[in-house]
Amino acid sequence: MRVSVTCDVFRLARAFTISRGSRTEARVLCARVGAGAHQGRGECVPYARYGETPDSVTAQIESLPGGGGLTRAGLQDLLSAGAARNAVDCALWDLEAKQAGRRVWQLAGLPEPGPEITAYTLSLDAPDRMRAEAAANAHRPLLKVKLGTEDDMPRLEAVRAGAPKSTIIVDANEGWTAEIYAELAPRMARLGVALVEQPLPAGDDDALGDLDRPVPVCADESCHDRASLAGLRGKYDVINIKLDKTGGLTEALALRDAARAGGYGIMVGCMVGSSLAMAPAVLVAQGAMITDLDGPLLLAEDRADPLTFDARGVHPPAAALWG
Repeated sequence: MRVSVTCDVFRLARAFTISRGSRTEARVLCARVGAGAHQGRGECVPYARYGETPDSVTAQIESLPGGGGLTRAGLQDLLSAGAARNAVDCALWDLEAKQAGRRVWQLAGLPEPGPEITAYTLSLDAPDRMRAEAAANAHRPLLKVKLGTEDDMPRLEAVRAGAPKSTIIVDANEGWTAEIYAELAPRMARLGVALVEQPLPAGDDDALGDLDRPVPVCADESCHDRASLAGLRGKYDVINIKLDKTGGLTEALALRDAARAGGYGIMVGCMVGSSLAMAPAVLVAQGAMITDLDGPLLLAEDRADPLTFDARGVHPPAAALWG
């Protein structure tokens, strides 16, 4: 078995801004696992918020043993949850599907997947620019608004004015305090916001257990894998499953099942990456409360055989892309 990794760069269609900063390109890692005539691929996005860099994640992937001893089950012990394990785990799923001549959803014992309506993200900007961007995308049924500053209400009101019929969800990216959240929560409810993601910093979110939550609150940075669930009770209503946090499709499916059993709603999200990164997440997103897999829509360029996005949502990948 051969394991390799490359760094690929995709230009963004426009600058993407959240409360932590801006970017104009998506820099991703593509892991390849080969055996005989077959090769599987998986993509990850190293994330500085979690102490990851392209170099550190590449080193993790390159540290894996070759030969026939690398399996998905063994990988869970060799690497911790994070971007490196995600890329390799998804590559192993892809390899297994190619070797078996079947689709990944069949190997996983899942129903045949279909399209899911996905959010489209509006990045943080001045209110007038956010209103114009919302108006340009008012045909989309679900808009995700990046916020996370002390002066977010004019931005949110501008988006609602620009897209009066779209469902809106908000992502604060850990940018608010308990006081800001308490002030904004009832106002978000009046504007019809359907969900707010990670309003307080992970590790400093206990206050959510004592505050009213008129809009469902979703754990993003506070939820990585099944081990995170115990600390979310009473603070969050929904969890955001991202494969770069769970460390791959294997743990993502297990986290989804455990979270549903625990009474949490499911959101499936992404980093800014190509269709290859979104492909396995489409399987996790089946029947989710919120699907947020718009990464390829934010790119100026994508992989060959990209995912299809249309009025029905994001479609499952073709076998030529993944799985």
